[in-house]
Amino acid sequence: MSPLPLGSFLCGLCVLRGENLSGGYTMKRICVVGTGYVGLVTGACLADFGNVVICVDVDAGKIEELRKGQLPIYEPGLSDLVQRNVNRGRLSFSTEIPFAIQSSEILFIAVGTPARPDGGVDLSYVMRVAETIADYMEDYKVIVNKSTVSVGTGAEIERIIRAKQKEPVAFDVVSNPEFLREGSAIEDFMRPNRVVIGARTQQAFDTMADVYRALYMIETPVILTDIETAEMTKYASNAFLATKISFINEIAHICEHCGADVQMVARGMGLDQRIGPKFLRAGGGYGGSCFPKDVSGLIHMAKDAGIEATILRAVVDTNERQKRLMLEKLEHLMGDFEGKTVGILGLSFKPDTDDIRESPSLTIIRGVLEGGGRVKTFDPTAVEPTRKLFPDIEYCDDSYSTLQDADAAVLMTEWNEFRNLDLPRIKKEMNTANFLDCRNMYDPGEMEALGFRYMGVGRGTTKKQ
Repeated sequence: MSPLPLGSFLCGLCVLRGENLSGGYTMKRICVVGTGYVGLVTGACLADFGNVVICVDVDAGKIEELRKGQLPIYEPGLSDLVQRNVNRGRLSFSTEIPFAIQSSEILFIAVGTPARPDGGVDLSYVMRVAETIADYMEDYKVIVNKSTVSVGTGAEIERIIRAKQKEPVAFDVVSNPEFLREGSAIEDFMRPNRVVIGARTQQAFDTMADVYRALYMIETPVILTDIETAEMTKYASNAFLATKISFINEIAHICEHCGADVQMVARGMGLDQRIGPKFLRAGGGYGGSCFPKDVSGLIHMAKDAGIEATILRAVVDTNERQKRLMLEKLEHLMGDFEGKTVGILGLSFKPDTDDIRESPSLTIIRGVLEGGGRVKTFDPTAVEPTRKLFPDIEYCDDSYSTLQDADAAVLMTEWNEFRNLDLPRIKKEMNTANFLDCRNMYDPGEMEALGFRYMGVGRGTTKKQ
């Protein structure tokens, strides 16, 4: 990236191009604080870019497991990426945080920012890292916030470090939000559709250009702006995607009562380039670690500013209603749950992850159990996290054992292995052929022809039944 006057960086757009890179590139020494989802993906990918990366954490047990090659999360391709870069000497794991701070040029903060009970963001881990950096930094550092934080956090990190330093040492704080999709995180980091960098100085922008220099061959767009705008960009992006999901789910609800098919409605909408087809898949509602927390966090930020976030509140309300509607659909299919068995296919909030946080499947499990029913379930990766919440339900090894002798089947997660089930076998082995398809993976007409009592989402089925 060629150097530009600082004013042209603010709220600007550039593209990483090999012929325009400034200065002489040198391998960067990077410390990533936090070895959770974002920290591990960030550390492994930056190491694969040719940097030397040390990932640190206060959890000695987690670090020991990582040194053995055992990852605390499931993400396709991540284990191989980590092992490759460990073997090449570019990636290491440590609890020696002071050493990592002092020996690195760039410090990435990638610790958790959980939601508080009031919907705000708990920044205590981020601020603790800022205090630790202040205690141990001895020379100029670029401190990059990768955690999802409320607007104004970068400025607060600056204030804390200045206040806590034993002696004044120059530093820059950068906001570099992550846009990683669980299940596709490595691809998202290696081939991002944009990189957002918020900083206050030319030196910080130039340093970050070197960090992401490996992306120049694919001409990645880079948004160069101030810290506060970068922080808001993350929230606005996730809130808009959540809005699209809640919107199409509300349309699906209307479709069911007027005989329309939301699948075709979404296709007709998505062909309009102003709308686009992505995130217009009706289903059981959104979940995971990002959308629920980020939408609530943005609502809380608006409240603090004296603003009523009307649309965002409607997004949350619609999503919660959608989860309850899936339970109502199931009850519509099979009657009350007392003494009956429900087989649930899929526990994670989306495929290719073991994340069950805010997953719509949890609403189904709770509802069936509270109604006196029995739950059998199967998921390729998310059994162990679910077992911690529901130790007494039955966990099966495959789809067919899950649905054997069941009074209803509920398809909750869009795993590929659920796309081509042996439906005649399932119908034969179920007690009653009730099938609730919360991902619209099967055709209603074909299911009814096979003898199933089938319900999808927004397929015009409520009016017919």
